[in-house]
Amino acid sequence: MATSTRRRTDGPLRSTLVAAGLAIVGLLATQFTTLPALLLDVRLATAPTETSIASRTLFFVLNFAGFVLVGAVYLVVTDRGWSYVDVRPPTRRGWAYVLLGIVASVAFYVLISVTIQLLSLPASENQVTSFIGDDQTMVLVMIAIVFFFNAPAEEFLYRNIVQKRLYDAFSRLQAVAIASLVFGLIHFPVYAVSSPSLLATMVPVVVVMGGAAVFGYLYAKTDNLLVPIAAHAAFNALQFGLLYFALEYDLEEAAPAGEAILAVVTAIPL
Repeated sequence: MATSTRRRTDGPLRSTLVAAGLAIVGLLATQFTTLPALLLDVRLATAPTETSIASRTLFFVLNFAGFVLVGAVYLVVTDRGWSYVDVRPPTRRGWAYVLLGIVASVAFYVLISVTIQLLSLPASENQVTSFIGDDQTMVLVMIAIVFFFNAPAEEFLYRNIVQKRLYDAFSRLQAVAIASLVFGLIHFPVYAVSSPSLLATMVPVVVVMGGAAVFGYLYAKTDNLLVPIAAHAAFNALQFGLLYFALEYDLEEAAPAGEAILAVVTAIPL
């Protein structure tokens, strides 16, 4: 791993502030990149399930374009260039980490889902489920969006830019922990908007942190962006597959097994 022996050149506070700033700007940028979709159909802001699949698809594509835009601007402004992006075909070891990431993600989300069920914890819904509703076709579209837009864009900005920036002042595991914490905290206001309580907000935030930690670890171990992208996309595709299955067979009425499946899929951390 070429960057494992790189001399640290930045202080912890500055490195953390820059990384946090990039993460926040990335999230804010999506508010602007999605404007064209909102202008074409204002119902996306209030009643997204009443809009066409094309409108919802455009919204998500533009949303993730915001992450790419911020990352690209950062590379240009800091003269790092596109050589800073760690993309190459995964080796056999890389694919092993992809599999490890998928298994770890599934295990984490099953554990979270069981905990939510046993403790009857409240949890705010995320934006994704409000855009899907009970539209099975949109579920299938989301699988494509995950592979071609969501996973590549989020991993590019929050792993290859934010997490890698933290390497200048921290060890790799420390960078993974800080980047995951930052990623979770910037989602706090997103969930808080429609949350009935602080606890209901924190449950999905913890879920987001856990997913970020898994994918961040994969990137830290391989220095290859395609590894967390593949694991991220495959895991989310599995979640959407389960959601399609749940909608097809109306598992919401089939407790407790159906409720357990729905608890997993409604925690999709896009």
